Amino acid sequence: MIRVCVLGTIGSGKSFVSKLFNCPVFNADRVVNYIYRKDENCFKKLRKKFPDHIKSFPVRKSELISAILSKKINIKKISKIVHPIVRKNLKNFLKEKKNSKMVVLDIPLLIENKLNKKGDVLIFVKTKRSKIIKRLKRRKNYNKKILDKLRSNQSSLLKKERLSNYVIDNNNSINIIKNKIKKLKKEILNEGSNS
Repeated sequence: MIRVCVLGTIGSGKSFVSKLFNCPVFNADRVVNYIYRKDENCFKKLRKKFPDHIKSFPVRKSELISAILSKKINIKKISKIVHPIVRKNLKNFLKEKKNSKMVVLDIPLLIENKLNKKGDVLIFVKTKRSKIIKRLKRRKNYNKKILDKLRSNQSSLLKKERLSNYVIDNNNSINIIKNKIKKLKKEILNEGSNS
């Protein structure tokens, strides 16, 4: 199985690019949202750690935001509770899709949490800052302070770009990007079958 890992900053279009590969995708953000909505055990741990902020289940975004904004260290404390559950979900996903030729991992903190393996194909999604800001402002939960805190948690973009095998320029038209990914997928599958 070829593991394609999509890297980039918040709002760069990682999920959009991941979908275009047209194969099973592990979307960590979606998994995290599911955990907040459905995992009572996670809620209990969060409530114990942040009794002044986390009060209701399903966990509300507004409560998480107030916890993150109250102390810089809190984002790391939340991650310590949530990331092991995400890791477990990833393990199950990979087990479930073990017969797939290719899977795409859309995990914002892939490098930071050392979830990448030797042999993974790393793809960096490059997008203009102005385009990212425009895109983020369209999201209903846009909050500049939160985004800055989340960004400070991610490894430098230059480092991610340097580590990557390929770079996708997400400033082009959708058709150009679709064609680029079609070719890229073919290339990756060919290299995978030759190695």
